[in-house]
Amino acid sequence: MSAEHELEEEETGTRPGEGGQVLFWLTAVGFVGALAAIFVFVPTEVTEGIVQRIMYFHVPCAWVAFFAFFIVFFCSVLFLWRREREWDIYAHASAEIGMLFCSLVLITGPIWAKPIWGVWWTWDPRLTLTLVLWLIYAAYLMLRLQTAEGSARAKYCAVVGIVGALDIPLIHFSVLWWGSQHPAPKIITSEGLGSGIDTSMGITLLVALGAFTLVYFLLMSLRVNIEKMKDEIDRLKKQRLYSN
Repeated sequence: MSAEHELEEEETGTRPGEGGQVLFWLTAVGFVGALAAIFVFVPTEVTEGIVQRIMYFHVPCAWVAFFAFFIVFFCSVLFLWRREREWDIYAHASAEIGMLFCSLVLITGPIWAKPIWGVWWTWDPRLTLTLVLWLIYAAYLMLRLQTAEGSARAKYCAVVGIVGALDIPLIHFSVLWWGSQHPAPKIITSEGLGSGIDTSMGITLLVALGAFTLVYFLLMSLRVNIEKMKDEIDRLKKQRLYSN
């Protein structure tokens, strides 16, 4: 059997099928629904005005970044335990997506802060810890670029991925532990779920969270497929090299 024929057979399993198409259209519909909720359904907030609508982008970006880095943590632990390449692929892909959304958090935050706080940036505990999180995973991706492929690189990156995720609880609880210019939690409070936010705002935020989460899974599926195809191409190249 030729290498080209083998590659053609393997690609059949890596191309996005009906499941990938369904996820794409779910994501598209979810995002259109989120935009409609943000700019049509929810009323303008009385105190902050129209700039408050950036919350419906800022908070979902933060949620996806934290979720992505938690997946890095989980897959890194599994890689160190099982030593299977697949878990390293998932960790790598999720770290890249997490970096994208963490960068968006650090961009949308100052845009929201400037008209409300009067400054683009302040060394607020939550802001500072979020920047630390971004730097840790930037180091994670740089380590992948600068270290030769193999199990050693995967182990080093797994350790960094695990350590980096430990910053996430500090970010979440920093408002309660050290004080912050950020408002206290409004969705999950001691008085009940959603009691600290207007109903229409809560619905809009949940719709946005759902849409951004679908974007994560869509990007994750595409990135994992690309990485698996690269591995298969490398395998076939080595197979042809050794067969000659």
